[in-house]
Amino acid sequence: MVEVIQGRDITLAELIEQFGLQLADNEQFFSEWQLDLPELSDLEKQSLNQVKAEYLHLSKYPILEPVVKMVVLSPLLHLAGFYQPPFYIASEQEVKISSEDEGTIIRGGIDILVFHPPFWVLVIEAKRAEYSLEVAIPQALAYMLANPGNDKSTYGFVTNGREFQFMKLTKQGTPRYALSYTLSLNRGDDLHTVVKVLKRLADLIRNS
Repeated sequence: MVEVIQGRDITLAELIEQFGLQLADNEQFFSEWQLDLPELSDLEKQSLNQVKAEYLHLSKYPILEPVVKMVVLSPLLHLAGFYQPPFYIASEQEVKISSEDEGTIIRGGIDILVFHPPFWVLVIEAKRAEYSLEVAIPQALAYMLANPGNDKSTYGFVTNGREFQFMKLTKQGTPRYALSYTLSLNRGDDLHTVVKVLKRLADLIRNS
């Protein structure tokens, strides 16, 4: 009997068991989020300080996913250049992935997909502010596994508006993944770092 799991309900343990997903043990596997990050202009820094101020103001009341996307995520993608060629954006992209024996099928919808035809570039999951990123990580990884391209790395980005985490997945042979540290809007210039990483990933794709 085929088991159908909604993406939002998937666990990391199920991805490991059903799809052979492994955590990369080499620190260099995902060095992109730490090395060769670009500098930001003063204007970009001012924009990010405004995003932070607006989020902190609005967070006095519960912040749902649509607000996270509008107030935080959209400005970050804009500053990183993902609204410009060669990139395109899709919202609520439906995906389905099945295990090799097709005993398990995962269905769901990617909150935001950045793609450079025909390749998926960045899978983004946005959660309401009170949710832990731990909820979003398996969901994003499951959708990244559904990427139709096997020869290029796929990147993931999860946020609840206040915290941010990046991930990388490769599917050549055994699927492997790695995570960045958790970055926080409330900690120093972490929000600046988030945009620097996004810019770095965009540059990698443009020049690949």
